[in-house]
Amino acid sequence: RQPTMIMMRNVVLAALLSGVASAAFVGSNTIRHSTVAASLESRTSLSMSAALIVQNKGGGHGELGFQLAKALSANPKITSVTILQDDACNDAKEPFVSYATDLPSNVKVIKASLGDEGMTASDMQSVLGGADASFDYVWDNASKGPVGAGKAVCDCAKDWGCVKLFTYVSSAGMYQPDDSTTFPMDEATTPTKASSGQAKLDAYALELGLPLVSFRPQYIYGPKANKNDYIDWYFDRIVRDLPVPIPGDGTQKVSLTNSEDVASILASVLNDEAAAVEGRFFNCGSDQLVSYDEVAQLCAAAAGKDNLNIQHYDADLGKATFPFRLTNFYIAPDKVKAKLGWAGASHSLKDDLSWYFEGYTARGGPGKTIDLT
Repeated sequence: RQPTMIMMRNVVLAALLSGVASAAFVGSNTIRHSTVAASLESRTSLSMSAALIVQNKGGGHGELGFQLAKALSANPKITSVTILQDDACNDAKEPFVSYATDLPSNVKVIKASLGDEGMTASDMQSVLGGADASFDYVWDNASKGPVGAGKAVCDCAKDWGCVKLFTYVSSAGMYQPDDSTTFPMDEATTPTKASSGQAKLDAYALELGLPLVSFRPQYIYGPKANKNDYIDWYFDRIVRDLPVPIPGDGTQKVSLTNSEDVASILASVLNDEAAAVEGRFFNCGSDQLVSYDEVAQLCAAAAGKDNLNIQHYDADLGKATFPFRLTNFYIAPDKVKAKLGWAGASHSLKDDLSWYFEGYTARGGPGKTIDLT
């Protein structure tokens, strides 16, 4: 009977050990799969970063959405880009005509009536894809104040609760330099127009607690621009061998910036997100400043004209159609270079004026009727 008891005890022990081993295997396997799943989920949440660009219908900032979408598509932090485009744009003109052919495949374009001041956050959420739509990064290059779509995009960003950066393309035009202002105009010390729509949108975004970064660009040109007034003004006179009337002594400086450089500045917030939010307000322009006279000289060289006739006049007479301010009114990107590591402009006005003049000619510039007042 004793061998029988021993045999039964061994069978029971073997069964128990098998059960423990099986349970341990199942438990270990569950933990392993849970860890892998958590790791995959973590990696997915870290790697999936959707960017939203709210783009206006055109004008001075008209090309920025296009160039910014290209810049963001090449950034490893961004996996998808959506342009919310104002449907009042002219699809037959640049840059909008190039959306279908020149934008990367991960860029989606949605159109909406951004000029509708009755637009609500609910309306915008619906346009963007419904309740499940959200974005990690927002660049607003359309809003002129916290009304309509401008307020709606802020409210949506607040509701999403996942926005890492809310980047607003404001304007250096909000600066109001006084007698104590030194140039280039500094973000912290130069007075601004508190009643401007841009200042009000800044204030509203901060009121909502959004991680606001606000850029202040100045005069922009580019290969797909739909506003060419600034440089065209010079060519209009130079190609006709007319005097070029410049107020004052012509040494006033101006920041004329290629749209691709502006886009690279706007994307630089991704270099150091904490520093971007801490710095909050940044000038946005080329580090290659030129004087009013130098613009004329560069344009004359691009047009192949050696008989440039600059006529300086008393600025007290007014600016008429002159494209810039009568006095110094310029910015520099010192802060964005120091805080966000922007490398500086990759384009120069001197080099760009060759293709710009070709475009001016193609647009019929030399033969058009111009206002000489």
